[in-house]
Amino acid sequence: MSAGGSGEAAAGMPHNNLIALGALGGLIAIYAAHFLVASIGPYMSFLGGIGAIAGVVWGAAAVRRVASYGLGTGVPSIGMIALGMGIVATTFGLAVGGVAGPVLAVIFAALIGLLVGLLANKVLSMGIPIMVQSMAEISMAGTITIIGLSVAMVGSFTFESVLTGVIATGYIAVIFIAGGLAILHPFNANLGPDEKQDRTLATALEKGAIAMVIAGIVASINAGASGAITIIVGIAIWYIGFSKFYKFVKRDAYSVVGTGMLPTEEELA
Repeated sequence: MSAGGSGEAAAGMPHNNLIALGALGGLIAIYAAHFLVASIGPYMSFLGGIGAIAGVVWGAAAVRRVASYGLGTGVPSIGMIALGMGIVATTFGLAVGGVAGPVLAVIFAALIGLLVGLLANKVLSMGIPIMVQSMAEISMAGTITIIGLSVAMVGSFTFESVLTGVIATGYIAVIFIAGGLAILHPFNANLGPDEKQDRTLATALEKGAIAMVIAGIVASINAGASGAITIIVGIAIWYIGFSKFYKFVKRDAYSVVGTGMLPTEEELA
């Protein structure tokens, strides 16, 4: 890791609002998907992807908040640890919690994150004031992302469904990579003196949407045409997120120019 930050980054949207979006919005969407799939049909599983996106945006905001203190190469690492803690919390919570499984998983994730944050500050002496809270948030956001994408894939958060349809099949690796990148990449991609919260979160929105599209592809394999809804909604959200990102890039860039086609060998000669 490298030190390069001077303190917590400025934010236009209050962080407590992002916590509410990720925790409450994510869990509501996950539960809605679970029960609506059972009562209406498998195509309602797309709501799990919406819950995952809520977790991704929260996680990216938490990464931005703590990494602004000076994490260099630690930015990718913190995204991977988010999903690592999330997988442990998810399997435990869903295995013992029943219908309360997602809530229990998020609570357990908070405890894991608090422990990791304390170790980082007290043992590794990182000395970041918000490290403990941020690690708890990142762990919780990673858990919501994992459960949301799992529900989008198999239409349920029961342990049996997730175990057989996500973990045993190896799709958990897809979730780990897609979810982890969606949480860590936004701040990493916008890192620099002109980094802005809205541009970073727009990146998180479109990266979360890509993860949702991937979950929809898996759902198409598991449940047939119902996965197409997840793919279509994911593409629509991606378009919105990428359009906002491009708008913010043009706003923040010194200048935007077209480079044209690359020169041919004859022109370079």
